Amino acid sequence: MSSFAENVGKQLGLVVQNFGKALRDAFHSADIVDLKINGTDVSALDGGNATANATDAALSGKKIPATPEGLAVAYVGLVIMALVPIYFGSWRSVKFQKHSKTLPKDQQPEKMSSKDAMMFPVIASCALFGLYLLFHFFGKEYVNFVLTAYFFVLGILSLTSFFTPFVGMIPLVPAEPVYKFSFNSKKGTETTSYFDLEFGFKEILAFLISAACGVWYMLQKHWVANNLFGLAFSLNAIELLTLNKVLTGVTLLGGLFFYDIFWVFGSNVMVFVAKSFDAPIKLIFPQDLLENGFAAKNFAMLGLGDIVIPGIFVALMLRFDTHLQEKLKRRTNWYFNATFLAYFLGLVATIVVMHVFKHAQPALLYLVPACLGIPLLLALVKGDLREMFAYEDHPVDPAEIAAAKQSKKTE
Repeated sequence: MSSFAENVGKQLGLVVQNFGKALRDAFHSADIVDLKINGTDVSALDGGNATANATDAALSGKKIPATPEGLAVAYVGLVIMALVPIYFGSWRSVKFQKHSKTLPKDQQPEKMSSKDAMMFPVIASCALFGLYLLFHFFGKEYVNFVLTAYFFVLGILSLTSFFTPFVGMIPLVPAEPVYKFSFNSKKGTETTSYFDLEFGFKEILAFLISAACGVWYMLQKHWVANNLFGLAFSLNAIELLTLNKVLTGVTLLGGLFFYDIFWVFGSNVMVFVAKSFDAPIKLIFPQDLLENGFAAKNFAMLGLGDIVIPGIFVALMLRFDTHLQEKLKRRTNWYFNATFLAYFLGLVATIVVMHVFKHAQPALLYLVPACLGIPLLLALVKGDLREMFAYEDHPVDPAEIAAAKQSKKTE
């Protein structure tokens, strides 16, 4: 018992020591977190020395540095994969919002409040450091085994939702019959629904395709399977996560702006977790695709957080445009187009700065000012600033607010 306690004490001391050292080691890590330049050697980016570097790397057993062409292909691939879920997820969020307004209040999706947005960076920091501790105490193999099983189930469900609309376009797939599975409880005249699922042949076929992709990922961890999961996660998150108010979005992105800077520049904790975390929480694209094809091993990557977090704000701007079209009879999506373009420019700026300085860059450092600054400036110029901050996806009934205040007084 004493030896066990002694070992735990030593491990805890080592973790605290490493964490303290990490906080002092700003700018000293050559590994990439949000955007990754090179698998091993970020200094080997000179096209003139590419052949010599490749030969040295091959002889030493290290990853071969990417060629300028390979880097260009990887960067273009990452940018396209980041834009696709934001664009389509935003349009799907408009349909989801209209559908959710028709649901009973107890079945409507939860909305993120300003308080939730303020607490999100704190919760994310605790989760990040918690993973840091788990990887130190239990080892990468055991933690990743649990995470892989979790993301396997979650990924199949996300992919099923992702594939269903495309499977529905196949003429041979019948629309009927539709099966329904629900789990409810009834107390008196009130019925509470815990689970309600409707599915037909297109959902079943989409599920089988998704399960095959899941098995493929589990067995080989192939980068294409990883990206299928990552795209599905991103698209579903952008579609379903509701900021409700622009102020909530500004608060969330502003908080994560400082979160990203601290954990990338202020410590190597995020670097350590990102290197240890073997799950489809990032999009990856090979830098050696031209040389090795689908068997490529040297990847550039972009974290899903750098897609989803700005993406839900881009989706909010599209819903705001829809609101202006209904209220003021406008015909253009000014704010969506401007914010979508801002995201693209911010992502390109991240890649350029990272490539020039050859160091990991917190993508939100560039994405947040772009995605917030451009639509807010546009609203100021067009005179829509007050309307923008007054907009709500799901307006709260004043009678409900009055009733809530009255109930607090009686308590």
